[in-house]
Amino acid sequence: MLTKRHLIFLSDVVWFTLTAFGGAQAHVGMMLKHFVLKRKYISEPELLELNALTQILPGPSSTQTLVGIAYKVGGLSIAISTFLIWVIPSAAIMCLAVVSYTTLGQKEKFEHVLNYIQPVAVGIVGYAAYKFGRAILKTNTAFWLAGASLVATLILRNAYAFPIIILIGGIISSAIDTPLEETEIRSKLFSKVNPRKIAYFVGVLLFFAGLGAIVNRTSPFSLPIRLFENFYRNGIMIFGGGQVLVPFMYTEFVDMKEYLTSDQFLSGYALQQALPGPTFSFTSFVGAMTLKNAGYSVVGQILGGLIAVLGINLPGLILILFIVPFWTDLKKITRIKNSLSGINAVSVGFMGAAFILLMQPIGISLMSVGVVAITFLLLVFTRVRTPFLILAGILLGLFS
Repeated sequence: MLTKRHLIFLSDVVWFTLTAFGGAQAHVGMMLKHFVLKRKYISEPELLELNALTQILPGPSSTQTLVGIAYKVGGLSIAISTFLIWVIPSAAIMCLAVVSYTTLGQKEKFEHVLNYIQPVAVGIVGYAAYKFGRAILKTNTAFWLAGASLVATLILRNAYAFPIIILIGGIISSAIDTPLEETEIRSKLFSKVNPRKIAYFVGVLLFFAGLGAIVNRTSPFSLPIRLFENFYRNGIMIFGGGQVLVPFMYTEFVDMKEYLTSDQFLSGYALQQALPGPTFSFTSFVGAMTLKNAGYSVVGQILGGLIAVLGINLPGLILILFIVPFWTDLKKITRIKNSLSGINAVSVGFMGAAFILLMQPIGISLMSVGVVAITFLLLVFTRVRTPFLILAGILLGLFS
């Protein structure tokens, strides 16, 4: 039953959704300000622990942290309501952008605008790689893992290589940094977990992960179902939030499968950077554009956006709701904590590869390199927010 406290919390989630610019790191700071210091829904240590938990889980870290707060406030129903409030607005705008993209009257002017906002988007990716690299690459092991993942990504160009690289990075850092004696802590943890519950959640994850593989490609529904499988699989693979999502999706959907063009991809990413809300809402654009390029109607494009958002978010949502109840014990296992450094280092390599891959379609010219460099420098040395940079790119394109 909804209480007054629940309704106030949901109204705070609405305001947070409409003002949450800047990506995962900025979102955590806003959660601290609004949900901890102002409203005191949870304590500061609880927020930091939730954020730490999302870093060792695949999926959208901001979304998982917010859903974890909601679960602590009001249980499952409030958590699901919070998820919908957080995801729907930006995902709907991204899907609408695809429909508008197909009906724009001034096509030439629109493409001229893209010549400016696409390099801005690449500069933002470069800044993310720089920022994460400075924070994470503090040991020789981390540097080697990041470099190896960058090279592997550029050489392999295969979506199935990502989880293998992530797994190797986590295993290496865990093996190097973890002491051997943890039997007692592990026994205490797993004695509290119902084996049937574990089997249920793992079964749900694996069922959807295998769904696309068993559908015949000649089926009239094969593309939407395979699209769901593609996004669901990425939702299981992606550690590190939206910044890591970009190289995953570019490699698979643009470079490998050619579901959409690099221009379309960069346009959608630039638009998403100008919106508040989760970075993962970008998937709505990719899913809708994929079905648009396949000849689907407006209804089909909306279906593609819905499929993408559900697929990419479902694994992370299932995992956070499963793990939050016994996170207090889980966080004591140092092998889990120590694997994070390797996973993060690999993610930095992915971001570096994304920057290189995204530079190729915009070309090497004085204008494109200049816009990328200016965007990067403004983000590094000033407090200018990314939406203002995207807006500047749009204005340059309109009036130049």
